[in-house]
Parts: sequence; C-alpha cells; structure tokens
Amino acid sequence: MTTPPAPLNDEQISTALAALPGWKLDGNEITRTFAHTYHECVHLAVYVAAKAREISHHPDILITWQRVEFRITTHDAGRTLTELDFDLARHIDRIAAAAGATPVTDT
Repeated sequence: MTTPPAPLNDEQISTALAALPGWKLDGNEITRTFAHTYHECVHLAVYVAAKAREISHHPDILITWQRVEFRITTHDAGRTLTELDFDLARHIDRIAAAAGATPVTDT
C-alpha cells in the first residue's frame, strides 16, 4: 500500500490556483466546466478518463447537455487537495484545448 500524498495548505492551494486560470475552489475540490457538442463532451470525458487511468488519479466527471464538468480532489488523502489534483487539472486543460472545448465562465 502506498502512502497518500500530502495535503496542501491554504497558501499552497491559492498559489496553485493562481497558476490555473479558470479553475475554481469549491470546498475541498477544484472545478472547471467546458462546453462543446454533447458527443464531443462525452469524447472529452473519455480522453480525460484515459489520462486519469495513466496517471492513476481520477476526477469526478459530470456530463450534461453540451457541458462537461470536472471536479478534482484526492480521495485517498481524505478528500483534500494535493499536488496531484493540480497536475491533473493541467492535463485536463491541455486535453480540452486540443478537443476544441470552450471553457465556461458563468458557472
């Protein structure tokens, strides 16, 4: 069994969020929503799921009509934020940009 990653403190979280425009803190999660056609949102979720499997860190994904929301926390560190969450957010941003998804700013 591996040791869970260390939780970040408030200052570390603020610094990490400042480096990820568009991501928002919601309790103990960071979140971001993207818009695209429904089918492209499903594809985006699959692309992110493949990357999540590769790096062994998984977001919660909510797909609705022409929107896909990603919610990230480190479950095995007691649902706290760790560096793994911000690494995954950077991957999601790159995948979404490559897929032509538009960040939603009104959520």
